[in-house]
Amino acid sequence: MRIISGRLGGRRIKTVEGEGYRPAMGKTRESLFSMLTSRGVVWEGARVLDLFAGSGSLAFEAVSRGAELAVLVENCLADNIRQLGVEDCVRLIRDDVRKTLNNTPMGCFDLVFLDPPYRKNLLNATLQGLLKRNWLAPGALICAEIEKDAVVAAPDSLELLVERHFGQTRILIWTLA
Repeated sequence: MRIISGRLGGRRIKTVEGEGYRPAMGKTRESLFSMLTSRGVVWEGARVLDLFAGSGSLAFEAVSRGAELAVLVENCLADNIRQLGVEDCVRLIRDDVRKTLNNTPMGCFDLVFLDPPYRKNLLNATLQGLLKRNWLAPGALICAEIEKDAVVAAPDSLELLVERHFGQTRILIWTLA
């Protein structure tokens, strides 16, 4: 898999294999980043949280485009971080997302990526966890990549801005209402 754009554009990253893992395909990632840019995301200086990071493709794409900091929650991304040489702006939390969200946040984040394993029903609890401990900066965007038929019960404090379908994948983008 390759990073699409920015200072790391064209660089390869290793993907994670196993049940429930599906790296965001280039076309889907490109569409997502286009949607975010059209909604005013300023990449320079952004603070990004990537939950269920998998290969880290979404966070690495954000860093490539200028994000100041990306925090990834996943168990096995150290190789990609070293290979890309982004240790100065990427932090890896090797823990379960639910446990991580119960901790005090490392500041507030402007953009959150959620790509939970399919068929595990983790999205709704993860959204609640983000709001419970104030992980979000004012005006933050939350982007979820989920299976198209997943049941979503987002908290009332989130306003749905975008819902797009890409084959079996659904992209949802919220902001604080």
